[in-house]
Formats: sequence, structure tokens, C-alpha cells
Amino acid sequence: MIADRPAASPAPTPSADIVVFEQRGPAQGPRVAYARLNAEKSLNALNLAMVEALDAQLDRWAADPAIACVVLHGAGTKGFCAGGDVRALRLEALATPDALPNAGGLRFFSLEYRLDHRIHRYPKPILVWGGGVVMGGGLGLMAGASHRVVTPTSKVAMPEISIGLFPDVGGSWFLSRMPQRWGRYAAMTGAVLNAHDALAAGLADYLLRDEDREALFDALPRLDWSGDAAADRARLAYALQPYCAAARGLLPESNLLKHSATIAEAVEGSFARACAQLLAYDGDDAWLARNAQTLRAGSPSTAALSWEAQQRAESMTLPEVLRMELGMALHCMARPDFAEGVRALLVDKDHRPSWHPETVEAIDAAWLDGYFAPLFETTAHPLADLD
Repeated sequence: MIADRPAASPAPTPSADIVVFEQRGPAQGPRVAYARLNAEKSLNALNLAMVEALDAQLDRWAADPAIACVVLHGAGTKGFCAGGDVRALRLEALATPDALPNAGGLRFFSLEYRLDHRIHRYPKPILVWGGGVVMGGGLGLMAGASHRVVTPTSKVAMPEISIGLFPDVGGSWFLSRMPQRWGRYAAMTGAVLNAHDALAAGLADYLLRDEDREALFDALPRLDWSGDAAADRARLAYALQPYCAAARGLLPESNLLKHSATIAEAVEGSFARACAQLLAYDGDDAWLARNAQTLRAGSPSTAALSWEAQQRAESMTLPEVLRMELGMALHCMARPDFAEGVRALLVDKDHRPSWHPETVEAIDAAWLDGYFAPLFETTAHPLADLD
């Protein structure tokens, strides 16, 4: 329901032009707060300053009784967020190659994971507009929101297989909870999921048209917000329904549903068997073939690490997974594949990484277990207070 009241529109407040914050609604509240990732040229890739600014502002809005709802979106039309600034992390790794933990990596990953956790636990409705590219750290921001919007242009993925990292930002947790072990497949192949895939996999909740974004954002401050979180979440869901109705007929065919049996059969059993099955694909479906090629060209360590992390995460809470992933990410920075993968894909762009180990067969249990070696005492863990 939309209340008949005027909406004030204070000027947006930039935070060093990296995230733009704005509030709309009556001066005395309730108001809707908007946070726009403001790095359009990089598809709003997250750097440390953006993470710090966004986390601090979300904390303030959570405590502000005048704020009823938060909207998180990205500048431009091409994507919400393409992930983290891995070029900067590569430089940190190269500057102190023997550091474990790497100080720069520790600061970035711990703050990023805190931000993701905050969104999962946010006490007010939080809507993420996931049109266009939503990958890596961008999916980490969207996964925990109460209202996750995708559009016909959405491209959702965890593509870390190509840079020698792994699906982090809670990915081990939410991918392991996707139906039919789709999360294993998505992690190993970096598969790009469309809006229908995201909805079927539980990564999104609503399909809206790209062109309805500004109309929705303008309408939200006029909702009859109550200040009660549960009631306001329901109110927001109800308000989205007319926009969902306008998007009917625009849902693309789901590759996950179309190939569900093939994927399930491929990832059944052991990691070694799954790799062999996926790499042996010789059919004529372009999506499956592209995913097999991504696995073939990707880091063998990432494939094995992603598989093992999801196995462990199945019986863990989200905070436990984030603590585990922090150690894994720092171990990745101390090993050769991460810097090499970022170099080959994003710096030199020769797409010819030299992985170590070179093959899945060369990975032994000790090498894999090393990624999970504790770096902190339990009570001294940087994320020990997450619950």
C-alpha cells in the first residue's frame, strides 16, 4: 500500500565518490535509504574504501529509527557489482609474498566478510537491485539481502576458478545450500547464471524489468512504512508484486533446470569423478561446453578447494563458514595461483596462466589441507564475534 504523503529528496551524500548515500521520504521519517556503488567503469568492483564506507553507513542506518528500508544498487546499467578489487589484492600479495597472513588481505577480507554478515543479519528490509553483472563479491552483497531483485540482463556467477581464489564471501555456505548440488557445479565451472537460474537456485527472489528501477526507487518512500521489521518486509514484498507482474514473459530459460539431470549426474560421487565427468563433456550445448572449458582452463587448486569447502560448510553456520573462508583466502594469497590468475586474466590479459599444481591429479591431501590450517587462535580470530 502507498500512503498519500509528500516525499522529501535530500541531496545524495557522496563518500569520496565511491559510494553515494541518499535518503528519501519525510523529514521526520520513516525514510528509505539508498546506497549506490559508484565505480561504473569497473562495474562497481569493491575496494577497501567502498567496503568501509558501506559497512559504516549500514550500521548507522540500522540504528536510525527514521530509516525503514535500505536499497543497495550500482551505478550505471551494466551491473550491480563485478566482485572485489583483486588487482589491488594481487599487489598486496606480490609486495609481501611470504606474509601469512598478508596484512592487506587480512584487512580487506575481514572487513568484506563483516559487511556480508551484516547484510545477512540486517534488522530492516534491505533490497538489492541485481541487474546486469552480479559476480563474486557482488553476489556476496546480494545473497543475504531480504529482497533480492534480478532482471532479464542479470549475469550471476562465482568465477574465482579463473583467478586462483575460490567462491568466498560466504559462497561456501550459500552455494552448498543450493538444490541438486548446483553449487558444486557453479563453483567448479564459474557458470554464468541468468535470472531464472538465480531464482531457481535460491539466489534471488524477484524478477523485475530493468526499466522499472527508477520508478520503483521513487515509489518506495511513499509506502506506508510501520517501523516493524517483519511488517515492513511483507509490505515491501507486496509493493514489488505489480513490478513482477509487468516482467512476466521476460524470464529466460533456466540452464540449471534444463540441464539439471546432466549436472546432478556429473557432480555425484567424488571430486575426482566430478572433474572427469565435467571435463569429458563433448555435447553441442554451448552453455555446458563453455563451463567445461572454464574448468579446463582454471586453477586445479581452486576446483579442489571449492569442493572441499562446500563439503565442510554443509554442517556449519554462516559465521563459522566466514571464519573458515578468511583463513582460506589468506592462504590463497600466500600461494602462487592467485597472483598468477589475476595477472593472466586482468593484468596482462594473455589468458595463459601457469598453475601450481598444474593438474587436479597432482593435488594431494596435504596440499589441500594446508588451505584450512588455522592462522589464529579461536578467541583471537578477527571474526570471532560474528554470531
